[in-house]
Amino acid sequence: MPFSLIPDRLYDRYTDLTPQTLSRLGVRLLLCDLDYTLAPRSAARPDETLHQWLAACRAAGISVAVLSNNRSSRRVETFCGELGISYVGHAGKPRTGGYRRAMEQAGETAAHTAMLGDKLLTDVLGARRSGVLALMVEPLGGPVGTWNRVLHLLQRPFKWIARRRCRKK
Repeated sequence: MPFSLIPDRLYDRYTDLTPQTLSRLGVRLLLCDLDYTLAPRSAARPDETLHQWLAACRAAGISVAVLSNNRSSRRVETFCGELGISYVGHAGKPRTGGYRRAMEQAGETAAHTAMLGDKLLTDVLGARRSGVLALMVEPLGGPVGTWNRVLHLLQRPFKWIARRRCRKK
């Protein structure tokens, strides 16, 4: 299993990742972290922008599912229920089991799957270990709390490398 903390691509927010880009990358299943990736942790419900982005993904033939380490399944269930998408809760990222379950649910392979998240140690590392494309966004609402601020500061060198590699492509 590969060990890398460098994302394949880096975006400011999820809306910068277009269905056209996903299609070009060969992605048919996009797994997404929920908190700080698709919505700030403080958001109780999905907003209209997220609904529209998901509709555009669906129209392009891209399935979207949430892969979350969230301890409370209620938040993930509520969010995904309102969005009409599937999810794997208590995913245990960066372990590969949650990724495999999500791909099995969708009937998709790692070669056509990507993971979109805001954290290197869970989302990106788990994607790498699972053989799926690792996509990263800046945290929506900014990192909240001391621990998240420290984590996001530690991520800077890896994100710098990812930006540099993307410019060369």
